[in-house]
Amino acid sequence: MRICVIFNPAAKGEKAQRFLKQLGQPAEPCALKRTHGPGTGRDLAREAVSEGFETIVAAGGDGTVNEVLNGIAEHPEGLERACLGVLPVGTVNVFAREMRLPLKVRAAWETIVRGRVTAIDLPQFQFRNNGQLQRRHFVQMAGAGWDARAIETVDTHLKKSIGQFAYMLAGLKALREPRPAITASWGTRTAQGELVIIGNGRYYGGEIPVFRQANNHDGLLDVCVFPKITLHVLFRYVLGYLSPRLFRPRDEIYFQTESLQLNSASPSPLQLEGDTVGCLPAECVMRRLALRVIAP
Repeated sequence: MRICVIFNPAAKGEKAQRFLKQLGQPAEPCALKRTHGPGTGRDLAREAVSEGFETIVAAGGDGTVNEVLNGIAEHPEGLERACLGVLPVGTVNVFAREMRLPLKVRAAWETIVRGRVTAIDLPQFQFRNNGQLQRRHFVQMAGAGWDARAIETVDTHLKKSIGQFAYMLAGLKALREPRPAITASWGTRTAQGELVIIGNGRYYGGEIPVFRQANNHDGLLDVCVFPKITLHVLFRYVLGYLSPRLFRPRDEIYFQTESLQLNSASPSPLQLEGDTVGCLPAECVMRRLALRVIAP
Protein backbone atom coordinates (compact mmCIF):
# COMPACT_ATOMS: atom_id res chain seq x y z
CA MET A 1 0.00 0.00 0.00
CA ARG A 2 1.48 3.34 -1.09
CA ILE A 3 0.76 6.08 1.46
CA CYS A 4 1.04 9.85 1.01
CA VAL A 5 0.69 12.05 4.10
CA ILE A 6 -0.39 15.64 3.50
CA PHE A 7 0.60 17.60 6.58
CA ASN A 8 -0.53 21.02 7.75
CA PRO A 9 2.50 22.48 9.60
CA ALA A 10 0.22 25.15 11.10
CA ALA A 11 -1.83 22.48 12.91
CA LYS A 12 -2.13 22.80 16.64
CA GLY A 13 1.24 23.43 18.31
CA GLU A 14 3.06 20.64 20.14
CA LYS A 15 0.79 17.89 18.81
CA ALA A 16 1.86 18.70 15.26
CA GLN A 17 5.53 18.74 16.20
CA ARG A 18 5.22 15.38 17.96
CA PHE A 19 3.62 14.04 14.79
CA LEU A 20 6.65 15.08 12.74
CA LYS A 21 9.05 13.37 15.15
CA GLN A 22 7.00 10.18 15.36
CA LEU A 23 6.64 9.98 11.59
CA GLY A 24 10.39 10.28 11.14
CA GLN A 25 10.77 6.50 11.06
CA PRO A 26 7.34 5.05 10.19
CA ALA A 27 6.95 1.28 9.98
CA GLU A 28 5.18 1.67 6.63
CA PRO A 29 6.95 3.65 3.86
CA CYS A 30 5.22 6.91 3.01
CA ALA A 31 5.69 10.21 1.25
CA LEU A 32 5.25 13.44 3.21
CA LYS A 33 3.92 16.58 1.54
CA ARG A 34 3.54 19.85 3.48
CA THR A 35 0.84 22.40 2.78
CA HIS A 36 1.96 26.00 2.28
CA GLY A 37 -1.28 27.90 2.70
CA PRO A 38 -5.02 27.69 2.10
CA GLY A 39 -5.94 25.50 -0.86
CA THR A 40 -2.59 23.78 -1.28
CA GLY A 41 -3.86 20.63 0.43
CA ARG A 42 -6.29 20.16 -2.47
CA ASP A 43 -3.53 20.53 -5.05
CA LEU A 44 -1.25 18.11 -3.20
CA ALA A 45 -4.00 15.49 -2.84
CA ARG A 46 -4.89 15.71 -6.53
CA GLU A 47 -1.19 15.37 -7.35
CA ALA A 48 -0.88 12.34 -5.05
CA VAL A 49 -3.71 10.57 -6.89
CA SER A 50 -1.92 11.19 -10.20
CA GLU A 51 1.28 9.78 -8.69
CA GLY A 52 -0.50 6.51 -7.89
CA PHE A 53 -0.81 6.73 -4.10
CA GLU A 54 -3.55 4.40 -2.86
CA THR A 55 -3.99 5.99 0.57
CA ILE A 56 -3.87 9.76 1.01
CA VAL A 57 -3.70 10.87 4.62
CA ALA A 58 -4.82 14.27 5.93
CA ALA A 59 -2.64 15.18 8.93
CA GLY A 60 -4.21 18.23 10.53
CA GLY A 61 -7.63 19.40 11.62
CA ASP A 62 -11.02 19.28 9.94
CA GLY A 63 -10.01 21.99 7.47
CA THR A 64 -7.07 19.90 6.27
CA VAL A 65 -9.32 16.84 5.98
CA ASN A 66 -11.70 18.89 3.83
CA GLU A 67 -8.94 20.10 1.53
CA VAL A 68 -7.51 16.62 1.05
CA LEU A 69 -10.85 14.94 0.35
CA ASN A 70 -11.70 17.67 -2.18
CA GLY A 71 -8.36 17.16 -3.90
CA ILE A 72 -9.09 13.44 -4.17
CA ALA A 73 -12.60 14.13 -5.51
CA GLU A 74 -11.37 16.68 -8.06
CA HIS A 75 -9.18 14.10 -9.79
CA PRO A 76 -11.28 12.38 -12.48
CA GLU A 77 -10.51 8.94 -11.00
CA GLY A 78 -9.66 10.01 -7.45
CA LEU A 79 -12.60 8.50 -5.59
CA GLU A 80 -12.10 5.16 -7.33
CA ARG A 81 -8.31 5.00 -7.01
CA ALA A 82 -7.59 6.43 -3.54
CA CYS A 83 -8.96 6.24 -0.01
CA LEU A 84 -8.76 8.88 2.73
CA GLY A 85 -6.86 8.42 5.98
CA VAL A 86 -6.84 10.87 8.90
CA LEU A 87 -4.18 11.73 11.47
CA PRO A 88 -6.03 14.08 13.86
CA VAL A 89 -3.55 16.78 14.89
CA GLY A 90 -5.92 19.75 14.64
CA THR A 91 -7.92 21.84 17.10
CA VAL A 92 -11.23 19.97 17.25
CA ASN A 93 -11.00 16.89 14.97
CA VAL A 94 -14.76 16.41 14.66
CA PHE A 95 -14.59 13.92 11.78
CA ALA A 96 -12.01 11.80 13.59
CA ARG A 97 -14.32 11.65 16.61
CA GLU A 98 -17.27 10.73 14.38
CA MET A 99 -15.30 7.83 12.88
CA ARG A 100 -14.04 6.78 16.33
CA LEU A 101 -10.44 7.21 15.22
CA PRO A 102 -7.73 7.26 17.91
CA LEU A 103 -6.76 10.82 18.80
CA LYS A 104 -3.19 9.87 19.68
CA VAL A 105 -0.85 10.06 16.69
CA ARG A 106 0.84 6.68 17.02
CA ALA A 107 -2.46 4.82 17.47
CA ALA A 108 -4.01 6.75 14.57
CA TRP A 109 -1.07 5.77 12.36
CA GLU A 110 -1.56 2.11 13.29
CA THR A 111 -5.19 2.43 12.19
CA ILE A 112 -4.09 3.80 8.81
CA VAL A 113 -1.67 0.92 8.29
CA ARG A 114 -3.86 -1.88 9.64
CA GLY A 115 -7.43 -0.52 9.55
CA ARG A 116 -10.28 -1.41 7.23
CA VAL A 117 -11.60 0.56 4.28
CA THR A 118 -15.24 1.63 4.51
CA ALA A 119 -17.41 3.69 2.14
CA ILE A 120 -19.28 6.73 3.46
CA ASP A 121 -21.57 9.37 1.98
CA LEU A 122 -20.08 12.51 0.45
CA PRO A 123 -22.22 15.70 0.35
CA GLN A 124 -21.45 18.22 -2.38
CA PHE A 125 -22.21 21.97 -2.29
CA GLN A 126 -22.52 24.26 -5.28
CA PHE A 127 -22.16 27.99 -4.56
CA ARG A 128 -20.51 31.19 -5.75
CA ASN A 129 -17.25 32.68 -4.53
CA ASN A 130 -16.26 36.08 -5.93
CA GLY A 131 -18.80 35.56 -8.69
CA GLN A 132 -17.35 32.20 -9.73
CA LEU A 133 -19.46 29.02 -9.56
CA GLN A 134 -17.71 26.43 -7.40
CA ARG A 135 -18.32 22.89 -6.20
CA ARG A 136 -16.96 21.65 -2.90
CA HIS A 137 -17.53 18.53 -0.82
CA PHE A 138 -17.66 18.15 2.94
CA VAL A 139 -17.51 15.04 5.05
CA GLN A 140 -18.85 16.03 8.48
CA MET A 141 -20.56 19.41 8.80
CA ALA A 142 -21.43 22.66 7.06
CA GLY A 143 -23.23 25.83 8.08
CA ALA A 144 -24.68 29.06 6.73
CA GLY A 145 -25.32 32.26 8.65
CA TRP A 146 -24.24 32.95 12.20
CA ASP A 147 -21.67 30.15 12.64
CA ALA A 148 -20.00 30.91 9.30
CA ARG A 149 -19.76 34.59 10.28
CA ALA A 150 -18.16 33.61 13.60
CA ILE A 151 -15.63 31.46 11.72
CA GLU A 152 -14.80 34.41 9.44
CA THR A 153 -13.87 36.54 12.46
CA VAL A 154 -12.15 33.97 14.71
CA ASP A 155 -8.71 35.01 15.99
CA THR A 156 -6.25 32.41 14.63
CA HIS A 157 -3.68 33.08 17.37
CA LEU A 158 -6.35 32.67 20.03
CA LYS A 159 -7.49 29.47 18.29
CA LYS A 160 -4.03 27.96 18.75
CA SER A 161 -3.89 28.86 22.44
CA ILE A 162 -7.43 28.10 23.65
CA GLY A 163 -8.75 25.87 20.86
CA GLN A 164 -12.53 25.56 20.44
CA PHE A 165 -13.22 28.36 22.92
CA ALA A 166 -11.89 30.86 20.35
CA TYR A 167 -14.90 29.99 18.18
CA MET A 168 -17.23 30.60 21.11
CA LEU A 169 -15.78 34.08 21.66
CA ALA A 170 -16.16 34.80 17.94
CA GLY A 171 -19.75 33.57 18.19
CA LEU A 172 -20.45 36.11 20.93
CA LYS A 173 -19.11 38.90 18.72
CA ALA A 174 -21.23 37.69 15.79
CA LEU A 175 -24.35 37.98 17.97
CA ARG A 176 -23.91 41.76 17.89
CA GLU A 177 -24.12 41.86 14.09
CA PRO A 178 -27.24 41.76 11.87
CA ARG A 179 -28.26 38.17 11.10
CA PRO A 180 -30.22 37.97 7.84
CA ALA A 181 -32.85 35.25 7.51
CA ILE A 182 -31.83 32.14 5.57
CA THR A 183 -34.42 30.10 3.71
CA ALA A 184 -33.86 26.35 3.53
CA SER A 185 -35.84 24.55 0.83
CA TRP A 186 -36.23 20.80 0.36
CA GLY A 187 -38.83 19.15 -1.82
CA THR A 188 -41.95 21.30 -1.54
CA ARG A 189 -41.14 22.52 1.98
CA THR A 190 -39.28 25.54 3.38
CA ALA A 191 -38.01 26.77 6.75
CA GLN A 192 -36.41 30.06 7.81
CA GLY A 193 -33.80 30.85 10.41
CA GLU A 194 -30.69 32.82 11.33
CA LEU A 195 -28.54 29.69 11.17
CA VAL A 196 -28.73 26.50 9.12
CA ILE A 197 -26.32 23.66 9.81
CA ILE A 198 -25.98 20.46 7.80
CA GLY A 199 -24.49 17.21 9.05
CA ASN A 200 -23.18 14.03 7.48
CA GLY A 201 -22.73 12.53 10.94
CA ARG A 202 -23.93 13.07 14.49
CA TYR A 203 -21.36 15.56 15.76
CA TYR A 204 -20.99 19.32 15.36
CA GLY A 205 -18.29 21.51 16.92
CA GLY A 206 -16.67 18.70 18.89
CA GLU A 207 -18.76 15.83 20.22
CA ILE A 208 -22.05 17.74 20.47
CA PRO A 209 -24.68 15.28 19.14
CA VAL A 210 -26.69 17.86 17.19
CA PHE A 211 -27.69 15.52 14.35
CA ARG A 212 -29.22 12.83 16.51
CA GLN A 213 -30.59 10.66 13.66
CA ALA A 214 -27.55 10.94 11.40
CA ASN A 215 -25.17 8.36 10.09
CA ASN A 216 -22.76 8.81 7.21
CA HIS A 217 -23.96 5.91 5.08
CA ASP A 218 -27.74 6.48 4.85
CA GLY A 219 -27.69 8.74 1.78
CA LEU A 220 -29.34 11.63 3.66
CA LEU A 221 -28.35 15.13 4.74
CA ASP A 222 -29.32 15.97 8.32
CA VAL A 223 -30.36 19.61 8.65
CA CYS A 224 -31.03 21.88 11.66
CA VAL A 225 -32.63 25.29 11.16
CA PHE A 226 -32.38 27.73 14.09
CA PRO A 227 -35.17 30.35 13.90
CA LYS A 228 -33.29 32.72 16.25
CA ILE A 229 -29.75 32.77 17.63
CA THR A 230 -29.62 34.09 21.20
CA LEU A 231 -27.29 33.95 24.18
CA HIS A 232 -29.43 31.11 25.50
CA VAL A 233 -28.79 29.06 22.34
CA LEU A 234 -25.06 29.76 22.57
CA PHE A 235 -25.03 28.77 26.25
CA ARG A 236 -26.70 25.42 25.46
CA TYR A 237 -24.02 24.65 22.89
CA VAL A 238 -21.20 25.65 25.24
CA LEU A 239 -22.73 23.30 27.82
CA GLY A 240 -23.00 20.60 25.16
CA TYR A 241 -19.33 21.05 24.28
CA LEU A 242 -18.29 20.71 27.92
CA SER A 243 -20.61 17.76 28.57
CA PRO A 244 -22.19 16.24 25.42
CA ARG A 245 -24.54 14.05 27.46
CA LEU A 246 -26.25 17.19 28.80
CA PHE A 247 -27.03 18.56 25.34
CA ARG A 248 -30.74 18.73 24.52
CA PRO A 249 -32.21 20.22 21.31
CA ARG A 250 -34.97 22.78 21.87
CA ASP A 251 -36.48 24.96 19.16
CA GLU A 252 -34.51 23.78 16.14
CA ILE A 253 -36.31 22.55 13.03
CA TYR A 254 -34.74 19.18 12.23
CA PHE A 255 -35.19 17.18 9.03
CA GLN A 256 -33.46 14.78 6.65
CA THR A 257 -33.29 15.15 2.89
CA GLU A 258 -31.31 14.05 -0.17
CA SER A 259 -30.90 17.62 -1.43
CA LEU A 260 -31.12 21.15 -0.02
CA GLN A 261 -31.24 24.72 -1.33
CA LEU A 262 -30.18 27.72 0.79
CA ASN A 263 -31.03 31.33 -0.02
CA SER A 264 -30.76 34.69 1.73
CA ALA A 265 -31.98 38.17 0.83
CA SER A 266 -28.60 39.66 1.80
CA PRO A 267 -25.10 38.14 1.71
CA SER A 268 -24.67 35.24 4.13
CA PRO A 269 -21.43 33.24 4.39
CA LEU A 270 -21.16 29.48 3.96
CA GLN A 271 -18.69 27.33 5.89
CA LEU A 272 -17.58 23.76 5.28
CA GLU A 273 -15.72 21.90 8.03
CA GLY A 274 -14.94 25.12 9.90
CA ASP A 275 -13.61 27.18 6.96
CA THR A 276 -15.63 29.79 5.07
CA VAL A 277 -15.73 29.04 1.35
CA GLY A 278 -18.27 31.42 -0.19
CA CYS A 279 -21.76 32.89 0.12
CA LEU A 280 -25.36 31.95 -0.48
CA PRO A 281 -27.26 31.03 -2.58
CA ALA A 282 -26.07 27.44 -2.46
CA GLU A 283 -27.31 23.96 -3.24
CA CYS A 284 -26.27 20.70 -1.59
CA VAL A 285 -26.72 17.18 -2.93
CA MET A 286 -25.65 13.81 -1.54
CA ARG A 287 -23.28 11.42 -3.31
CA ARG A 288 -24.08 8.17 -1.58
CA LEU A 289 -21.15 6.00 -0.42
CA ALA A 290 -18.80 7.91 -2.74
CA LEU A 291 -15.81 8.32 -0.38
CA ARG A 292 -13.61 5.49 0.88
CA VAL A 293 -12.13 6.08 4.33
CA ILE A 294 -9.79 4.08 6.57
CA ALA A 295 -11.52 3.30 9.86
CA PRO A 296 -10.67 1.19 12.95
